[in-house]
Amino acid sequence: MRKRIVAGNWKMNKTPAEAKALIEVLKPLVGSSEETEVVFCPPFLDIAVAVEAVKGTNIKIGAQNMYYEEKGAYTGEVAPDMLVGAGCEYVILGHSERRGYFGETNEIVNKKVLKALEHGLKPIICVGETLEQREQGITEDLVRLQTKIALKDVSPEDAVKTVIAYEPIWAIGTGKTATNEQAEEVCAAIRKVLTEVYGKEVAEEIRIQYGGSVNAGNAKELFAMPNIDGGLVGGASLKADFSDIVNA
Repeated sequence: MRKRIVAGNWKMNKTPAEAKALIEVLKPLVGSSEETEVVFCPPFLDIAVAVEAVKGTNIKIGAQNMYYEEKGAYTGEVAPDMLVGAGCEYVILGHSERRGYFGETNEIVNKKVLKALEHGLKPIICVGETLEQREQGITEDLVRLQTKIALKDVSPEDAVKTVIAYEPIWAIGTGKTATNEQAEEVCAAIRKVLTEVYGKEVAEEIRIQYGGSVNAGNAKELFAMPNIDGGLVGGASLKADFSDIVNA
């Protein structure tokens, strides 16, 4: 049985002091969750504060990105061992905003996935289509391609440590949400390609999230779908009712 996972992607929000205050609000609401793994992914500057603030709870901390080199002249980048040293267990990779605004390709995402796993970080790998691509009928083809390239050269043993997050780009921050059936259809397609690459036993262990305007009102029905194992939550993770999503 796959353990549910709900991760909050805080994006570029919250100063360290604000991050601490938000965690203090959320801790009594989600900090003792055992049935669902809860992950907060704050901005880099908030990570140390967040790690300290969640001590004594079941909440895990993740980063929103990392670079695929160990160290060097890469101004503004963050290395995987820095994240590990700061107390991160997870890292979001390939988010559509990274792909869209900063030009990250499938191949770059793959490099980051391999380097994260090498350092013991668990990647949350984001895949998803634009509205134009959905209307062209290539959603499944695109998501299969993104998934296969992201996991290139990843062993079965490491693959089960990853999380795949299906985020239709047209539903991120827009208030639009894929229907339960649309989300399940694509997550099932992801499970199918994982089966093709790794076999059924490994594919059944890998967790798949849905992300894209997940909120307290729609989470329960989305998470009831057989191939949706939780959510990658944006704006709604910055509010107290994030607990309703976790409890869904």
